[in-house]
Amino acid sequence: MQKEYPRFVSLLTKNTVALILAGGRGSRLKALTDWRAKPAVPFAGKFRIIDFPLSNCLNSGIRRIGVITQYKAHSLLQHLSRGWGFLRGEFNEFVELMPAQQRIEDNWYKGTADAVFQNMDILRSYDPSYVVILAGDHIYKMDYGEMLAYHASSAADMTVACLEVPVDEAKAFGVMSVDASQRVTAFHEKPENPQSVPGRPDHALASMGIYVFNADFLFEQLIRDADDPQSSNDFGKDIIPYIVSRYRVFAHKFSDSCVGSQQGAEPYWRDVGTVDAYWEANIDLTKVVPDLNLYDDTWPIWTYQAQLPPAKFIFDDADRRGAAIDSMVSGGCIISGATVRRSMLFSNVHVHSYAEVTDSVILPNVEVGRNAVLRKVVVDKGCKIPEGLVVGVDRQKDEERFYVSEKGVTLITPEMLGQNMHQIR
Repeated sequence: MQKEYPRFVSLLTKNTVALILAGGRGSRLKALTDWRAKPAVPFAGKFRIIDFPLSNCLNSGIRRIGVITQYKAHSLLQHLSRGWGFLRGEFNEFVELMPAQQRIEDNWYKGTADAVFQNMDILRSYDPSYVVILAGDHIYKMDYGEMLAYHASSAADMTVACLEVPVDEAKAFGVMSVDASQRVTAFHEKPENPQSVPGRPDHALASMGIYVFNADFLFEQLIRDADDPQSSNDFGKDIIPYIVSRYRVFAHKFSDSCVGSQQGAEPYWRDVGTVDAYWEANIDLTKVVPDLNLYDDTWPIWTYQAQLPPAKFIFDDADRRGAAIDSMVSGGCIISGATVRRSMLFSNVHVHSYAEVTDSVILPNVEVGRNAVLRKVVVDKGCKIPEGLVVGVDRQKDEERFYVSEKGVTLITPEMLGQNMHQIR
C-alpha cells in the first residue's frame, strides 16, 4: 500500500525562505547546455530539472522562493515566468527571480556563497527565521518541512542533508563525518580519499547541497566569508569547513524526508550531470516500475503546461504502423507509421513513416524523417533528423558528426546537423 505523505505546513515553513542556486552551466552535459543553464534542461517528457526543487518547496509548504540565476538564463527565466507565476503576492508568497546584477560589487557570482551574499539585502527584506539553500539541478522528491523540524529540534545553526554513496563516487561530493548524535565533526569538499561510513567501508556520507540555516547565523557567516580575501566564497569549500568546528552543524538523512521512491527501494536522488546519467534517468522512467514515481498525486511535480493536443498514432499497415511500446509520449506528438520502443518523447515530436526510435530521449519540437534509425540517442530540442539518417549502429561513424559518451549514448544537436538555431550574425 502506498504511503501517504502529509503536507508539512507550520510556522517553520511559513517563516522560511528557500533560495535555489540555478546559475550553473553543467558543462558535463556537453552541448545540451551550450544555450541553456543545467536547471533549464528538459526532463521526463514535460518538465525541466528545476521543477523538482520548486515543487518540493510548494509541497513542503514553503511559498517564498528565490531563484538565483547567472549562466545563459533566458530559457530558465522564460520557463519560470510562464509556469511559476501563479503564487499570490497578497499572501506573501512568490517565486522571485534573482539574476546576477552586481548589486554589491562589479563582479558576477564567484561561488555559491557569494551568490547568496550578493542578494543578502533582498533576503533580509523578507525577514525569515530560516533559509533553505537548494541546488537547482538534481532530480528528487523531498519534504523540506521534515528537515526544518529536525533542524529546529536539534538547536542547530546549520543542517546539511546527506545520503550514503559508494566511496568511489564520493570524490564528486562534500563528504562528512558525524558522531552518534548526527552532529557533523568533519567536512571535506570533493576529497581524494573519502572517509567511509563506520560499519560500511564501501560507502561515504555525502552532502546533497541542501542546507538549512538560521537566518541571522547565515548573514553573519556570509559577511565574514566575504571579508576573507583567501576565501573562494563557496559553501562547500569555505563556509561549512569553517563553521563545523565552531558551531552546531548537523546532518539530516535524506531517507527521513524522501518522498515518492518505490517501496523497498533506495531513496531516489539523481544528479543528471552527464549525458549518460541524463539518458539513464529518463529511460528509467519508461520501465514498468521506475525508480521515481511521477504518478504520485500526493506529491505532484508542477511545471509550465503548454496547450497541446493529445499524442496521435496513425497508420496500421503491416509495414507501416504507428506504435510506441514501453515508452512515454507527450502531448503534441505524432507517431506516423513509425515504431518507438523504450523511449522518452517530449512535446511536439513528429516521427515519420518507417522510422525506428529505440532506447532514445527526444526533446521537444523534433522531427524525425522517414526511414531514419535512432538507437540510444539524446536528440536536442528543435532538431530535424534527415530522412534515412542512421545513428547508434556504427559508433565510429557517429563520432565523426556527433558526441558519443563513454557508455555509447549519442548526443545530437541542431548545430551538429548544420541547423543553426542560435544565429549570432
